[in-house]
Amino acid sequence: MSAEYDIKSPSLAHEGRLRIEWAAREMPVLAQIKERFIKEKSLAGMRISACLHVTTETANLALTLQAGGADLVLCASNPLSTQDDVAAALVDCGIPTNAIKGEDDGTYYRHITTALNHRPQLTVDDGADLVTTLHTKRSKLLKDVLGGTEETTTGVVRLRSMEHAGKLTYPIIAVNDAQTKYLFDNRYGTGQSTLDGVIRATNVLLAGKTLVVAGYGWCGKGLALRAKGMGAHVIVTEVDPIKALEAAMDRCRVMPMLQAASIGDIFITVTGDKHVISQDVIPLLKDGAILANSGHFNVEIDIPSLERFSSSKRCVRQFVDEYTLQNGRRVYLLGEGRLINLAAAEGHPASVMDMSFANQALCLEYLVKNRGTLATKVFAVPAEIDKDVARLKLATMGIDIDTLTPEQEQYLASWEEGT
Repeated sequence: MSAEYDIKSPSLAHEGRLRIEWAAREMPVLAQIKERFIKEKSLAGMRISACLHVTTETANLALTLQAGGADLVLCASNPLSTQDDVAAALVDCGIPTNAIKGEDDGTYYRHITTALNHRPQLTVDDGADLVTTLHTKRSKLLKDVLGGTEETTTGVVRLRSMEHAGKLTYPIIAVNDAQTKYLFDNRYGTGQSTLDGVIRATNVLLAGKTLVVAGYGWCGKGLALRAKGMGAHVIVTEVDPIKALEAAMDRCRVMPMLQAASIGDIFITVTGDKHVISQDVIPLLKDGAILANSGHFNVEIDIPSLERFSSSKRCVRQFVDEYTLQNGRRVYLLGEGRLINLAAAEGHPASVMDMSFANQALCLEYLVKNRGTLATKVFAVPAEIDKDVARLKLATMGIDIDTLTPEQEQYLASWEEGT
């Protein structure tokens, strides 16, 4: 192994391998792609720098890319999301990995720099920190890059901003926007894993609690659905009138955050925006309010204001910091305001990540096959890849669907036939 790696301990590798194997049981689509990659060497010789959550599911993607002939270096996309045993197992499998759970910001960006030292031809990003670092601090490496993928809503927003500003220098496929990603990963994955993180951190009973969901995109929809299923009273806060209307039709109470502040028992942000729980909201929170974030960056809760308004702070449980406000009320921040589903739990179930990472693998293959022909922009996942992933997933579930008859195809393609 020529590239550098930095992990907590190589001694954790055996446990990590077992957990990677367990996740693979729920990732049959990626397994089929891996089998084909082994035969075709679809990514032969491609240098890939990947900045992803280092989890068991990510490990199965990394092993798939390696099986396809890729030369891969991996770093963490969040300081608290790394599973240290998985990082050790990947190093043991010959994939240089730079990730330690709880790493400080300096270490986090040093790890990104190490991944970029690999001189990537392809980038795989989760939040766009690797891509923005590449464009701002390592721009001499850009000449070698033929394309990349991005898996998060936050990252896609950043990359589209780069594109509109004329700063993006190579094509990137927005894997996040594939239907087989956001309809399942965002909705079912985030919905379940976020509550898993909150419950593991606090052991709180959701039934009877008032849970405030900030943002009603696909992540918020899934979260609200799961919370209602566990007996919580759900309030949704939104800035988009259409999403707010949808939440109301879905039997959620809808109101501004300033109104929800004094009502909610648990607050979970999934907006991708900054200071959704703002300095104006914090003094209104009731005693015992729990704050958690499931957006990519730890900016959705105004933590600097929370610190400023507090007279004391102490860690009362792992991943739970108690802030005593100057008004005497106690507020509990989970996982330092970082992704709670990865900070305090294991992230999304492998079954939904099977589709997300199938999209990643197939999109990287697409970029290699179409190198030099794609415009410098953020692309949607090609429709044929999206549908292929869905077909493969259905097949692994033993589900058959109908196909159009020639008559039906002709009818849909024509305009002459009417009433």
